[in-house]
Amino acid sequence: MEPAIVLVRPQLGQNIGMVARAMANFGLSDLRLVAPRDGWPNPEAGPPAAGADHVLKAARVFASVSEALADCRIVFATAHAQRDLRKPVLSPRAAMAEVRASGVKAGLLFGPERSGLATHDMLTAQGIVTIPAVPGFASLNLAQAVMVLAYEWRLSTPGALDELPRSPERIPATQAELDGLLAQLFAELDAAGYFFPPHRAPATRRTLAGLFAAARFTSEEVRTLRGVFRALSGRRARRPQDATG
Repeated sequence: MEPAIVLVRPQLGQNIGMVARAMANFGLSDLRLVAPRDGWPNPEAGPPAAGADHVLKAARVFASVSEALADCRIVFATAHAQRDLRKPVLSPRAAMAEVRASGVKAGLLFGPERSGLATHDMLTAQGIVTIPAVPGFASLNLAQAVMVLAYEWRLSTPGALDELPRSPERIPATQAELDGLLAQLFAELDAAGYFFPPHRAPATRRTLAGLFAAARFTSEEVRTLRGVFRALSGRRARRPQDATG
């Protein structure tokens, strides 16, 4: 059961629209407005919602916080400081995990843009959710705060990470392909006089072999590198003729 996002006395329609966008991004749709300053519906909310019109159309308006939370069994209030209230302080992740585990309807309270929630707005909350911003600059706007909690709600959804796009599968080259690459590289380095002094050559070869093994090149990448080595070798072989010609 998804939590309700409850905006208490929101001031700007644009911010409500951005909240709707943040909610839609993470699968939330229950938006409740308590005494919005400029009334509702507000045409200023549409453009910033960026297509989250279903959230705006379903938004409900209430005269008080208690009315907006009437069907909620768990309530968390968002605030940067506890303000003399003896309530547990939770991170967004811990709060969303608790809501998810409870399986009941929860309400998440967000205060006005300018001042945040008043103390009396938070009296019915079971806990205070504080976003761990950098000390001295806890300046998130309303939509950003909603997005953090909405993200944590989505992250707590079973299988949510399974829906992430997967990187193309990388199949490492065979050992024979890698051995051929190293043999070609060592031959070119020998010809260039790279292994000096000679007694350090075995250790240098081992280091290079370790680097190439750790890279886990694909067959295509091995072929590309071998082509690069051939091109460099051909350029070196042509150099004396070019100089005399």
